[in-house]
Amino acid sequence: MPEVKSAYAPGTPCWVDLMAKDQQAALDFYRDLFGWQGEVGPAEFGGYAMCTLNGKPVAGIMAAMAPEGQPEPPTVWTTYLASDDAEATQQAITEHGGTVMYPVMDVGTVGRMLVAADPTGAVFGVWQPLDFFGAQIVNEPGALTWNEINTTDTAATGSFYEQAAGLRPDTVEGVPDYYSLNAGERSVGGMQLLPDYLPPGTPPHWMTYFSVDDCDSVVDALVRAGGSVLRPPFDMAAGRMAVVQDPQGAVFSVIAAPAAP
Repeated sequence: MPEVKSAYAPGTPCWVDLMAKDQQAALDFYRDLFGWQGEVGPAEFGGYAMCTLNGKPVAGIMAAMAPEGQPEPPTVWTTYLASDDAEATQQAITEHGGTVMYPVMDVGTVGRMLVAADPTGAVFGVWQPLDFFGAQIVNEPGALTWNEINTTDTAATGSFYEQAAGLRPDTVEGVPDYYSLNAGERSVGGMQLLPDYLPPGTPPHWMTYFSVDDCDSVVDALVRAGGSVLRPPFDMAAGRMAVVQDPQGAVFSVIAAPAAP
């Protein structure tokens, strides 16, 4: 089991969470799809639910809450990038053309966070760990395995994340028009132009990928549970994947790694 036992390197996607109109329905859906366990959390943390797999935290689910007079936020998965200093990252975001949506705030004793948008409008979070560093299981069926920015401008977007978060873009051999995002020498995420299989008008965004053991059967289960398919299962370099929506409209991808030879 690929357990993570120490803090993620700065810039690395370290956590994902879902904001859903019906929090309990989302908890039930992902429990059945991925085997997660989770329940509505304490009121002082807005009911935030920490979802676990085999007893280890893998993702969060919260109820969508609109500030007074504002429209209800969309149902989306948010990717959080690790930071050693949330205040410094916030300053770098604004200095390089990003927009801070929710400035740095303390989350009890577990960490500090902010939410921002890059210059193309893609929303992401930043997490500075204190007592909690992020996902403790990755790259296992039911757990986070990849995060990818789908954008309208790879050059500008790559430059922003390098300057604001320390993620260095690089080409990927044999995969034209796809870029890796590297924390140090390690590839920790990807970047590409918005793919044409997404609905027209889809804005730039971070895509969350969850590992599964059988892409086709998971997609079938998702459809039976009220989800929908944006791109049916297909084979690609990293395995067999599909792009889907949960019943409340949150988009994510599932991928099954190739079988070992």
